[in-house]
Amino acid sequence: MKRLLQFFRDSYAELRKVVWPSREEVGSSTKVVIISTIIFAALLGLFDFIFTVGRDIIF
Repeated sequence: MKRLLQFFRDSYAELRKVVWPSREEVGSSTKVVIISTIIFAALLGLFDFIFTVGRDIIF
């Protein structure tokens, strides 16, 4: 039981050391991830379309 309590004390102490991002930083990072995901999905869709058309022409 002592080890479990010590674990929670240590975990709490470590969480107090964390530098949490501000609301603005989180919003900015979220925008970057969403835009990057959309661009990557569009590129993959374009490549898929090109390869599908190419395959249909060959076969």
